[in-house]
Amino acid sequence: MHQYLFYIGSFPIRAYGLLFMLGIISAGIVAYYIMKRDGRGWHVHIFDFTMYCGLAGIVGGRLWDVFFFDWAYYHDHLTEIPFVWQGGMAIQGGLIFGTIAGILYTRYHHIDTWAFGDLLAPAIILGQSIGRMANFMNGDAFGHPTGSSFGILYPESTLAYHTYGNQPLWPAEVWEGQGDVLIFVLLLFYSSFPHKKGQVFCLYVMLYSLERFFLEMLRGDYVNLALGLLKSAQMTSVIAFIIALAVFLGLQWKGTTDTSSPS
Repeated sequence: MHQYLFYIGSFPIRAYGLLFMLGIISAGIVAYYIMKRDGRGWHVHIFDFTMYCGLAGIVGGRLWDVFFFDWAYYHDHLTEIPFVWQGGMAIQGGLIFGTIAGILYTRYHHIDTWAFGDLLAPAIILGQSIGRMANFMNGDAFGHPTGSSFGILYPESTLAYHTYGNQPLWPAEVWEGQGDVLIFVLLLFYSSFPHKKGQVFCLYVMLYSLERFFLEMLRGDYVNLALGLLKSAQMTSVIAFIIALAVFLGLQWKGTTDTSSPS
């Protein structure tokens, strides 16, 4: 892995920043393709939508990481909080802020928020998968030591090495990226059957929350427990899963069938 791909003069081009932006761009392109095939004309909004939600997601992801995972460091280094190119983005904060921005955008443009979210969900999880490639190249979001010869050995320049030294670590970020691809496939498969508006997006939230909850057991970049029970990301996953499941069931009971989906 290489944190710095090359230099333009003295300015480094970081693998993390490049892959992170490619994740956002890729999500936008996939969403454009899906929505253009859907035929409701919403694809014309995708690039503006991606820009607004991407910016909101960057802000949310950074603030979530700073205040929930790394406040012990940043409360003494406040000027470094905006330095997102150094790494340190929490996907759950990015999703929450990005979702809020998305809801505001669709409401402003009189777009059916639930139906739009269903079309967008596969694109979001694919973008997340590429985002985990960024974490891997940067040596963050790493696992704890495996206690055996199996695992990833990170170079000395990474936070993973500074934390655990030359010990093999669980490939937590790699497995999450692979799991995201499987969720992408499952969402496309589910959306090909009749469903109520909003259920694809709820399924996305539930599947990712399950994935994140169990993979957090392998993560070693932070160990603090919320309320002495679970890691903060696990607590967020539990809450998100319960809410998404309740909404999914509520939509099944009283929701509106998406007439553009197969019948």
